[in-house]
Amino acid sequence: MSDKTALLLLQMGGPDSLDAVHPFLMNLFTDRDIIKIGPAFLQPFIARRIVNKRAPEVTEFYRQIGGKSPIRELTEAQGSGLQALLGDRFRSFVAMRYSRPSTIDALAAIKREGIKRVVALSLYPHYSRATTGSSVNELQRVLKEANADFEIIYIDRFYNHPLYIKALAAKVIRGLQSFPDPKDVQIVFSAHSLPQSFIDEGDPYLAHIQETVRLVMEQVGEASHLLCFQSKASKVKWLEPSTEATIQRLGREGKENLLMVPLSFVSDHIETLYEIDIQYAEEAKAHGIKRFVRTESLNSDPMFLDCLADLVRTTVKA
Repeated sequence: MSDKTALLLLQMGGPDSLDAVHPFLMNLFTDRDIIKIGPAFLQPFIARRIVNKRAPEVTEFYRQIGGKSPIRELTEAQGSGLQALLGDRFRSFVAMRYSRPSTIDALAAIKREGIKRVVALSLYPHYSRATTGSSVNELQRVLKEANADFEIIYIDRFYNHPLYIKALAAKVIRGLQSFPDPKDVQIVFSAHSLPQSFIDEGDPYLAHIQETVRLVMEQVGEASHLLCFQSKASKVKWLEPSTEATIQRLGREGKENLLMVPLSFVSDHIETLYEIDIQYAEEAKAHGIKRFVRTESLNSDPMFLDCLADLVRTTVKA
């Protein structure tokens, strides 16, 4: 038995080719932790109809950002950086919720290494049952079905960790400096949306997002800013205002300089590379916004990796 500790990075995942878009969407739309479509036994059939309709358009989106999601490579790089900070006692593994390597793949790799102790580290900063909750539920299902004998330690949120806040604030400050007059910039925090019903039922996601914005702006200082939500995925009521509607409104109000700050994403993927960089940039231009800039994603930012390392050290020590 190995005396190492596995670092199991939990992330959403994404298609690694255009052919993988359809199965990725099927995995997403059949996850009842995110969306319940009719009774459980009918969800796969209804999901297939939805995915068959959406897949061609989503495939085109991925084609425009290089033919795949970069999230696996970026997550593996985060794991390598984290492993280097923590030392030889730790070994990094990746578990993607809707693509490969899956939770089963990751646990099998950990077992082959003879490792028994696992730190399950969610890379979603803000807890929601639809994100971290779903990944943890999948991990627990796999463990139960496999009757696996692992010691699991969970880290399921870090929305207010000082180093996370500091890393985000540094990105915002750097982004502001790219404008001729930083005081004439509207900062737009854009978080992944969530059905309003989740919040009404007690999900802490919105409160976590709002706290992150507050803490970041404490470090950035006096500046005009607002919060909106992107990536609505169904016809039910989702968190508002939407990012698209916000951009349109700011354009009508004569705002000319927008700094987009993606929240709830720690890696570049389709929501940053296509939705913000292409779709929303075009929307902004059409509504008279002259300068549209997105802050850099955290990816393997050294301060962000220090944040993850501190989370692991503190949790394992406890």
